Amino acid sequence: MGSRVQLYADIRHDARVDGLSIRELARKHGVHRRTVRQALAAAEPPPRKKPVCTAPRLDPYKPAIDEMLTYDLTAPRKQRHTATRILARLRDEHGATDLSYSTVRDYVRVRRAQIDLEAGRRVEAMVPQDHAPGAEAEVDFGEVYVILDGVKTKCHMFVYRLSHSGKAIHRVYPTGGQEAFLEGHIEAFHALGGIPTRHIRYDNLTSAVVQVIHGGDRLRDENERWVLFRSHYGFDAFYCQPGIDGAHEKGGVEGEVGWFRRNHLTPMPEVATLDELNDKIRAWEHDDNTRRITGHANTIGQDHHAELPHLAPLPADDFDPGLILHPRVDRSALITVRMVKYSVPAHLIGQRVRVSLRASCVVVFEGRTVLATHPRLGTRGVTRVELDHYLEVLRHKPGAFPGSTALAQARAAGAFTALRVWGCCRWGLLPGLGGCCQVVFEAAGVDEAADGVVGEVVEAQGDAA
Repeated sequence: MGSRVQLYADIRHDARVDGLSIRELARKHGVHRRTVRQALAAAEPPPRKKPVCTAPRLDPYKPAIDEMLTYDLTAPRKQRHTATRILARLRDEHGATDLSYSTVRDYVRVRRAQIDLEAGRRVEAMVPQDHAPGAEAEVDFGEVYVILDGVKTKCHMFVYRLSHSGKAIHRVYPTGGQEAFLEGHIEAFHALGGIPTRHIRYDNLTSAVVQVIHGGDRLRDENERWVLFRSHYGFDAFYCQPGIDGAHEKGGVEGEVGWFRRNHLTPMPEVATLDELNDKIRAWEHDDNTRRITGHANTIGQDHHAELPHLAPLPADDFDPGLILHPRVDRSALITVRMVKYSVPAHLIGQRVRVSLRASCVVVFEGRTVLATHPRLGTRGVTRVELDHYLEVLRHKPGAFPGSTALAQARAAGAFTALRVWGCCRWGLLPGLGGCCQVVFEAAGVDEAADGVVGEVVEAQGDAA
């Protein structure tokens, strides 16, 4: 059987060409005379009447449901009744064992909106936005899990998105603190080629906002280091409304966090370091330049290329994103930073050093000179040491060399080889080892005969003497 439109067309054709009567048309097409009259009156069939669905089993419980929904008008947002909870209460408190979930759900969906309107609640409308090139950006953090060196680890993904082109930068850090917040901005500014000229949108995260000042005008008591950072790079901050009410004000980056996590970080990536993961992310971001966002005529890469001339230039010098600390060096040439110990050169024992705690590394300074750089560790109570920091101590205590933590970590990292031993001795860093070359090579796990370097070591020591 054809469609009703075709049926009506056939009836009208037969009436027009063959001059058949209503009775003859009804007999020929097998329909009621009323249908023939409708076809002759209009070419378009009337819409089918939608049956009115009734739920007689629900009628006795509607007053109880309405009472629960009315109570929700003053209840906290996260403690309001869902359809599942309403059904459970009806079963427990009213013995409604014959109701289905879909029946309750359909009634609650319609009735909740009616009760909100009856109470005078405003139905919030959204206004489409148009973002000028180079004017605005949005920032957010999202949690991600990574198989980091064989261990499932919770990390924090910083996301910075230009509002006009949709070009986004993503970086994964072991922390979501202010140092990651600032470092992510610097990475994004350099990767995208400039700074927005109007403002960047944020929620009220503690890295930027100390206190939300209520009363309108979106006033915030800002963190001083954050104010210094904004002043250095020359941009303004726009803070969204607190809580879920402000989520739509930076909906672009909110959606970007979820999209990137679903499309590139599922399943959980397995990497040895976060630097390796961020290198992969840079490649994925380059591939995303060919993606076209819904509603955009051009690809992300094309829109970003057109947006570049409208971004403000970067300052000549970068801001140090690290948190500045001044720990004291203990007797083991270690400093403690956020409950993690890192080694420094042994000559600094007993002194205070300046440390820049960054999102992915810990940088130790003596004046303006960088003495040590360690990858930042996220596990409390662990120790990270460099063998080079203890060479001057081993000149006087060679017996401590084979069992030292520094040697164990150097061997695990593959950094301690016969060539390394030869270099240390050649430059007089281990002259105190004297006749202990055999001990050194055994500690390094090197076969001296196979490598044929012991003679060179002894000769180097003789030259140094």
